[in-house]
Amino acid sequence: MNSFPDALLRKNFFPAIVLVLAAISVCLSSRPAISAPMAPAANQATIRSGASYAYRKGGWTYVHLEGTPAEVDYQHGFLLTPEIEDMYQVLKLENTHETKRDWEFFREASRKMLWPHIDAEYQEELEGIAKGAQAHGSKLDVWDIVAMNAGIELPEYYVSWLNKREHAMNAPHISAPGNCSAFIATGSFTKGGKIVIAHNNWSSYADGARWTIIFDIQPAKGHRMLMDGEPGVITSQDDFGVTDAGLLITETTITQFVGWDPDGKPEFVRSARRCSMRARSTSMRRS
Repeated sequence: MNSFPDALLRKNFFPAIVLVLAAISVCLSSRPAISAPMAPAANQATIRSGASYAYRKGGWTYVHLEGTPAEVDYQHGFLLTPEIEDMYQVLKLENTHETKRDWEFFREASRKMLWPHIDAEYQEELEGIAKGAQAHGSKLDVWDIVAMNAGIELPEYYVSWLNKREHAMNAPHISAPGNCSAFIATGSFTKGGKIVIAHNNWSSYADGARWTIIFDIQPAKGHRMLMDGEPGVITSQDDFGVTDAGLLITETTITQFVGWDPDGKPEFVRSARRCSMRARSTSMRRS
């Protein structure tokens, strides 16, 4: 357990739902922020796909991914198929129970409402996860994967907006809770002026028990990145990561968010990892 990056392991899970809306990043010194990829021990049970591999240690699943967006997430889908299937069942249960809408509703919203506003690179990633999982025997398709990635915004923002717009009768009360907390300290506030960064991920127990993937991604273009995340999801969702450019990234919650823009980009696209992988400074990430 201690061999994983400490910053990525100091996370607690509490009974609430994560809301991903904002991110904070800090620029470190020129010294690399992360070490070389962690190869599994000789006796470690490991699953491989090309140059990528996954293994479990100390309650976490470490996944090393390499290549283009389509390659990285094909490997993601193939290596984590059982975990993706399991996460799918959790999100399907939670989202249909909370909204009183069936899963086909979320698939259709993914196809009609979200897909036209997803950048081509992220479409390749989402399709890659579906194809990789299918190659490993899964029956999930890309619309299931998109709905999983939108597992916060569709049930909490879109359904609430749609219910009001349609004057839905006997609609359940839906609100986006504000729970996550994070902090960064440095300079005179820390020993030796080093950076201390921490984040509490307030999720349901069902989500939190599965929010245990450490993604180690070496893109064909850009900076290597470590991030925590859920299986089948292309962004960390709570935006906690470290890059070899010396960026540390975390976030806090905007409480009780309400609203939906039918012409806007999905939230999981705006919080996805591309800007973190390609930025060399905080100013580049903001732009």
